[in-house]
Parts: sequence; C-alpha cells; structure tokens
Amino acid sequence: MTSADAARQQKGTRPFSRFEWMVSGRYLRARRSDAFISVIAALTMIGIAIGVATLIVVMSVMNGFRDELLSKILGLNGHFTAFPIEETFDDYEAVRDRLEGVDGVVSAVAFVEGQALVTGTYNSTGANVRGMKLADIEKLPLLYSSALAGGWEDWDDLEGVAIGSRMASQLGVTVGDTITIVTPNGPRTPLGSTPQIRSYPVNVVFDVGMVEFDSLFIFMPIRAAQNYFRLYEDRLREGMEEPDIMASDEEIDAAYERIYTATAVEVFLNDPDATWDRQLDLEQAAGRPMVFTDWQRRNATFFSALQVERVVMFTILSMIVLVAAFNIISSLVMLVKDKGADIAVLRTMGATRSSIMRIFCITGTAIGFIGTFAGFLLGLVLALNAETIRAWVSSVIGVALFPPEVFMLSQLPSRVDALEVTVVLVMALGLSFLATLYPAWRAAQYDPVEALRYE
Repeated sequence: MTSADAARQQKGTRPFSRFEWMVSGRYLRARRSDAFISVIAALTMIGIAIGVATLIVVMSVMNGFRDELLSKILGLNGHFTAFPIEETFDDYEAVRDRLEGVDGVVSAVAFVEGQALVTGTYNSTGANVRGMKLADIEKLPLLYSSALAGGWEDWDDLEGVAIGSRMASQLGVTVGDTITIVTPNGPRTPLGSTPQIRSYPVNVVFDVGMVEFDSLFIFMPIRAAQNYFRLYEDRLREGMEEPDIMASDEEIDAAYERIYTATAVEVFLNDPDATWDRQLDLEQAAGRPMVFTDWQRRNATFFSALQVERVVMFTILSMIVLVAAFNIISSLVMLVKDKGADIAVLRTMGATRSSIMRIFCITGTAIGFIGTFAGFLLGLVLALNAETIRAWVSSVIGVALFPPEVFMLSQLPSRVDALEVTVVLVMALGLSFLATLYPAWRAAQYDPVEALRYE
C-alpha cells in the first residue's frame, strides 16, 4: 500500500478505524532502524508486568495472612471472653448455657487457664495450660480436627493432656510419653506455698497450623485442670455441722462438698463483626457481674499494624507501575521523533490531528495493556501457588523463606481478591493511558512542512 492510498483511506475515516490500528501495530514491531525504541517498549512492558504481578501477589498474601490469622485466632479464642468480677465463678455452666441462648451466639465454652512450666524428655518450656470438657472442645472444630496423633476419646475420664506439635518436638515427646507440669501456686504449708508438680501422659498431639498455639498451649480435662490449679472450694453441706477435730476422713468428706470454679467463658458469634451489637445482650444474659472483652479490642494493635502495612505495601509497589508508565512516555516521545517524517506524510495526505493522536494513544496503551495482561497472568499463577513456590525455593536455596517462628503461620497463605485485582488492573491500564496523552499530543502538533524540510 502506497502513502497516497493510505492517505486516501485515512481521509474521512471514523475514530479508531482499522487503518489507525494497523499503523499503531506497525509502530509496535521492530525494524532494524528503530530497534532501540522497540527494546525500550519491551522493557516497559516487562516493568509493567512485574509491577502488576508483584501487586497481585503481595496483596493476595496479605489477604491470606489476615484471613488465616483471623480464622486461627477466632477458631480457638472466642469473639467474646467473659471474666467474672470478684465473686467466685462456680456457676460457670449455668452462665455458659444462658449465653448460648442469646440470639446470634453459636456456642459458648467454659474453661480453666493457668501458666506453668512444662518439662519433657529433652527440654523445658513455658506453657499456657487450659482445661476444657470434651463437649466444649467439640465446639472448636479447628482444635478438634487438628489431632496428628492420639485422639479425644474418653477425654473427660482420662488424666492426660493434649499438646501442640511444636511443643512436642521441643520437649521430645509423643503420644504415650509423660510430661511434668510445674506451677508455683501449690498447696499452702506453715512455711508458705509449695510448687505444684504433677506428671501427665500425652494423649493427643495437635497441629492447628499457627506457631503460637502449637508451641504454647496444653489442653487437659477441665476437672484435672481445676484440681491442678486448685480452683475449688470445700464448703460445708447445707444442714451439716462443722466436724470436730477428731473426726475421721469419711466424716469430713460427708460434711463438705467440693465446689469447682472456672476462669472464664468464651462466646462465639455467627458474625464476628457484630460484637458491638451483642455485648449488651450478653451482659444481661450472664445474670451476674462480668467483664466482656471482644476480639477486636484484644487484637486491635496487631490488626491495625497489619492494615497499615498492607496500605504501605500497596502504595510502595504501585510506584513500580507508575515508573513503568513513565517509561511509556519516554518510549513514545522517542517514537514520535523517529516517526516525524511518517507523521508529516500522513498529515499532508489528509490525516487529522486527532487521528495522529489516536494512533500514538493506541500504541502506548497497547504497550500498557500487554504488560498488564502478562502481569495479571504471572501474578495469578504465583498467588495461587504461593506456598508450593515458597517450599520449592526454600529447598533449592537451603534457606527457610517466611519462617513460621517469625510469621506465626506454618504455611504461606494466599487469597486472591477479585475486587483488588480489578483495582490493580484498572490502575495499571489507567496510568498507561494517561502516559500516552502527552507524546500523542506532541505528535499531533507536528508541522508537516517543518518535518519534511530536512528530509
């Protein structure tokens, strides 16, 4: 096709006609004379692709971290934790049942909790010991289904414990072995308190996938925990008189009854974000003075920091796309200078300024589109296979990437959010289009007489 024929086709063509697309496509293909410009365009595409892919991967991993941490935290700790005020918490079962009857409450769990030192075969470590009934453990699917070894059968009738996999590894124990639990708050003697030291067999080794729980928590039957932490009170039975000093053990046991207490009750809602709407109802249903703390206030600092980090990472990584978009300006400006004669010919043969501007807008936008699409595919593949890729890279280089001791999770989570991906793509395409406007305007302002004078 000659220049005259091209010009005749250009005259009176509608915007974004086949001819404009053809010319733009020709400018995207390298010739020996303008190979340098095409290299710049290719590097610009790669830069945009890397920026878009990085944004998708990072945002997906941040989403995965938040969702995974939230599910782990709320899978073992309630949306509300209710602590008694002053009075002995001996009616915990009745309070638990009343709280479960509140609208919007899925379940309520009573527990006993205390700090202790745990000793195994090879090592010792601090632990958070929590006593619970089997019926309450079953209300926590994350914990109940996480048993790696052993089982929860006959839990209430056994004097055994369940420990996390990381703690088991640290202590050098497994199911069937014995651990020793030590707490300073033992029986009182005329000389003061003595340490409480007891040994328990390991019945269950669990792995919930969160380092904090797998390395810190020990579970035991609630009655065993109450006896160990001495959370009980011997009260004189109604109608019974105080036995004299010479009374036998049988007479003393007949005169007193042992009243057990609990530490707190955890409440699980069907909507974790509805804590403000449910707190007043729960306080009224408790039927006694209690302090209710919700998960949002307990973890406010952590999740606020996570959100801030998420915003900062998005802002910083967006700069990659912005820099790549500026490269579009550079490549198009050089292309306009290189194609000055072509522009002049098109103008003298009847092409309008708007047509010239559209040609270069299409060229620049095509660079951005190709880079964005490539980055989208690359980012999607990486985000959907984040843990597999992390494990493979770690095995190749021999260095643990994203160590669970630092990042709290045993695996690298990732969740692709369609809305966020859409925002990233729209942002990349928008910046690419805006970057074309100035070079395209420069091309449209070319004076064909001045351009051809030096040809």
